[in-house]
Amino acid sequence: MFIQTEATPNPATLKFLPGREVLVGEPRDFRTAEAAAISPLASELFEIDGVTGVFLGSDFVSVTKDDTNWAHIKPAILGVIMEHFLSGRPMIGSGETAPDLSDDEFFDEADGETVEVIKELLATRVRPAVAMDGGDITFRGYREGTVFLHMQGACSGCPSSTATLKNGIENLLRHFVPGVEQVQQV
Repeated sequence: MFIQTEATPNPATLKFLPGREVLVGEPRDFRTAEAAAISPLASELFEIDGVTGVFLGSDFVSVTKDDTNWAHIKPAILGVIMEHFLSGRPMIGSGETAPDLSDDEFFDEADGETVEVIKELLATRVRPAVAMDGGDITFRGYREGTVFLHMQGACSGCPSSTATLKNGIENLLRHFVPGVEQVQQV
């Protein structure tokens, strides 16, 4: 098994590509070892000194580190990922499902059509591009012309995330969705 690595715009995050499917369904972002307990792979990655975040995408694993040098932890990360795939263990423990984040969304019922257009643009134009950089972005809410988004994986804490939000996503949404004035991260 050969696992490729790619740099991301976030210098603290590397994207690992095992060349096979990683996770079916919605991506999962783990920011603590406790949260990662539902994923055998994420749990093992958190056991490596220096790992501070694990993001599981459809065909990649993004790992975020503290100030530890990549040269010191990258071989251990590669070993854990390879061992996990060769073992055949599940990515997420049995009985565990992705949290339904739609319950946490907020917007006025009258803005329902606008929200659907925003979600469609995010799904078709934004999320695929952000996934290429090892992260994800999800809709959280819409109120009085402001779209609230949550950045995950490599995008969380990335130095260029503000530029991505303001220059990329905000401009796209303002162009295609009348009434959108700004985008904010939550």
